[in-house]
Amino acid sequence: MRFGVVGDPVDHSRSPAIHNAGFEAFGIDARFVALRTPADGFDAIVRDLRSGALDGVSVTMPHKDNAYDSVDDLDDLAARSLAVNTIVATRGRLHGYNTDVEGVRYAVSKLGLTEGSPVLVLGYGGAARAALVALDGPRPISISGRDLDKARAFVASVDVDTDLVAWETAMPDAIVVNATPLGMHGEDLPAGLVEAAAGFVDMTYGSGTTPAIRAAEQRHIPSADGLDMLVGQAVRAFELFTGRPAPLHVFEQAARAG
Repeated sequence: MRFGVVGDPVDHSRSPAIHNAGFEAFGIDARFVALRTPADGFDAIVRDLRSGALDGVSVTMPHKDNAYDSVDDLDDLAARSLAVNTIVATRGRLHGYNTDVEGVRYAVSKLGLTEGSPVLVLGYGGAARAALVALDGPRPISISGRDLDKARAFVASVDVDTDLVAWETAMPDAIVVNATPLGMHGEDLPAGLVEAAAGFVDMTYGSGTTPAIRAAEQRHIPSADGLDMLVGQAVRAFELFTGRPAPLHVFEQAARAG
């Protein structure tokens, strides 16, 4: 079997290491590779999935909209979040899933905080939508974004009960979820957002620890980073790809190795 992560850039992705470690742990004859694919190249991935050259893919930027439009079936989480980041091919038919939702749930669970803690989600893109779907329930949820008009339109478009909070406004004792790209290249979040939080989840990851995660760790604020998020979504993707429960400990080690 052949799987891959589709994106551009994609060389930094830890997904191949994670999934290949899982295949090895179970003795599965499969390989997961990085498939650097330019913005106009997703049709070739779809052809490989339909022909059987690929059995499934994880999808990252800039292809999540293409993935959503290319599949034949959507699971409930993908339909609610209007995004697909995992495709499984079955005899030429493409099934779309959003495993980022499970990634958010896993990352938040690592904080060890109560289910009633309020949530502040930063951002109004696909990652933010996955966070809202993941955390919809007993927690009060607020959204904050740099462009107030875009944030307001985003709130109106999602089927989740949320409030709108002005950008740079700290929410004391909330779980703060960074669903923006800020931090991937060393950028800081607005002062006070992390410092006031009861817990912090950074959905982004790059070549090192983000400034926001460092700030949380320095203040002993429970935190989960982008690799925690990646492991959580990979657990669900592995189950979809193989039909087997993912070896969580193996995944966590592979994500942080090297």
